[in-house]
Amino acid sequence: MRYEVKAVMAGQGTVYLELEANSEEEARLQVTDQGGMVLSVRRSFSGFSLKARHHFPLVHFSQELLSLQTAGLSLVEGIETLLEKEQDASNRKIIQNLLTRLYEGVTFSQALEEYPLAFPPLYIATVRASERTGDLPEALTRFISYQTQMDFVRKKLVGASIYPVLLLVVGFLVSIFLMVFVVPKFSAIYDDMGSDLPWLSLLLIKWGQFVHERGFELAVIAAAAVAMIFYTVSRSSFRAGVLRLLWRIPAIGEHMRVYQLARFYKTLGMLLRGGIPITQALEMVSGLLQSHLRPKVEAAAKHIREGKTISSAMEQEGLTTAVGNRMLRVGERTGLMGDMMERIGNFHDEEIARWVEWTTKLIEPLLMAFIGIIIGGIIILMYMPIFELAGSIN
Repeated sequence: MRYEVKAVMAGQGTVYLELEANSEEEARLQVTDQGGMVLSVRRSFSGFSLKARHHFPLVHFSQELLSLQTAGLSLVEGIETLLEKEQDASNRKIIQNLLTRLYEGVTFSQALEEYPLAFPPLYIATVRASERTGDLPEALTRFISYQTQMDFVRKKLVGASIYPVLLLVVGFLVSIFLMVFVVPKFSAIYDDMGSDLPWLSLLLIKWGQFVHERGFELAVIAAAAVAMIFYTVSRSSFRAGVLRLLWRIPAIGEHMRVYQLARFYKTLGMLLRGGIPITQALEMVSGLLQSHLRPKVEAAAKHIREGKTISSAMEQEGLTTAVGNRMLRVGERTGLMGDMMERIGNFHDEEIARWVEWTTKLIEPLLMAFIGIIIGGIIILMYMPIFELAGSIN
């Protein structure tokens, strides 16, 4: 879940941050770890808001700036061009303030730091590293490629989950319709048949009579139950508990770990290619991982500062797989550690994609069979007295 944090950061003054965290305490800890002082924290309920929250189009902004830089325009000229074409008032304000700060002689990374909601720390760090080498287009290219890959994996996971969820929702709604509207009609028809019915059909008819007599009370209870479910799911403690439970399931927990490592190594590789030292990059990337993995990243950074190799430090803290560890050793021998880490991330992404595809192909027919059994069972129980009546007539 997301939290809106008002904090005082060193060299930036008072800033407003939007953080992803499992609890308010974790959001405070993320700010204090960066040397900031928290002034206030409040939960962000943007997911339930009727008004859409504004998001700065960072990838689109970077792509256009890269095109202008490649065409030979200076940074200031590029920002001026983007300001002239921008139509959104909020985006214009951000770009105008960036341009004003550049006119004042501030570096591009320092100007970006004043808008942490629009420009994440990884983006700022990439730009700051490029200022040392004077190669901003290369840094923008790396970030666009990184963000595009991350968005692709995220969309693929979301897309794979849409159809199973849709099956469950439709099956649930059809079952509710049968139980609330159709079964009561049949119960009225079968009232005169008395007890000469299968006990499951009798149970179904009793339910129909109950819905007919207590429909209003049942609707109130159902609404209260739905509200309670939504409230429980929105609680950070509940979601954290579900995540801990999933992590304990071997088949699921291992793939969740691999997915976390894929993001970890992709981001780390991008920062290393940008010229950021490994220990500093580890501190920046730790926030992308689940809370129980972050101490391991800190311990790995400590081992590296003590002189251990990256591969041995990662292996000791369980932050790599067998294949990933071998690729890290190759990267240490060749000196292309940044490229090798991005390859590790891509390898794990492909592994996760194969697992998601296999799981989806397995779950979809199972869900269809389950829903068919539920709906078919209700219909058979409704028509069973008619079958028995026809048999007795014969």
